[in-house]
Amino acid sequence: MRTLDPQSLPQHVDRLYRAAWALCGSREDAEDLVQETFSRVLSRPRVLKGDDELYYLMRVLRNTFLTGLRTASRRPVTAAVIEDVVAADPKPTSRPEQAIEVQELYATIAELSEDFRLALVAVDVLGLSYREAARALRVGEATLTTRLFRARKQVAARLAPETEHAAGVAGEGKKASGVLSSEGTA
Repeated sequence: MRTLDPQSLPQHVDRLYRAAWALCGSREDAEDLVQETFSRVLSRPRVLKGDDELYYLMRVLRNTFLTGLRTASRRPVTAAVIEDVVAADPKPTSRPEQAIEVQELYATIAELSEDFRLALVAVDVLGLSYREAARALRVGEATLTTRLFRARKQVAARLAPETEHAAGVAGEGKKASGVLSSEGTA
């Protein structure tokens, strides 16, 4: 057992931010979640069992997220007026189409049920092994594997209509040129 070194936390910011974005569905909420997670971790010395800081930080992130959901569910819901809505980030990126795809992917992940979302974030966003993710989520590896499979399937299905449409348009052009014709096949 050892004490968590606060100086080592910056190396985990990017991975935790990606995980938080996938959990929350928005960049701003993800930034707040990571900040709150670090605030909790730094509030007092933390003792780690083993050497895996990322595993511990993922558990704190998850617990902070769930606490936020419970707290938000007790607050009254208010509607925003158009003047209160903040415009999108005006900074151009070098690859705007990739930024849009990432934003759409994280929004899709955020729409998943909690069990599927947490499994997908732990393995595909944070990069934890199946064993580490199962421990962090306190489920069996077989359960994690099933949730991960179903989560990936749901994300693919939700993102597929645009992909299939684009493939269909591209495929029609190829069929017209004879590249994908079915002539000569049984």
